[in-house]
Amino acid sequence: MITEIHGHQVMSLILASGRTFTRESLAAFIVAEFGAEARYHTCSAADLTAAGLVDFLAAKGKFAGPDTGFTVDPGRVCQH
Repeated sequence: MITEIHGHQVMSLILASGRTFTRESLAAFIVAEFGAEARYHTCSAADLTAAGLVDFLAAKGKFAGPDTGFTVDPGRVCQH
């Protein structure tokens, strides 16, 4: 059975970690937390891998900081 995780849950996890990430380290962090088989969805996308979710969130401007050390921008997390 494949676990479906909402992007909001992942963004909350990132914020709670207090860490900064590269795209690669963030995808590895997500896989370590939820497993390699998990799939992710958002309000406007579905069936994403961890790397796909990172790319999607980056394209939506959800991260703050340079690619060499970013985290979630709390002001860019929708509250629904």
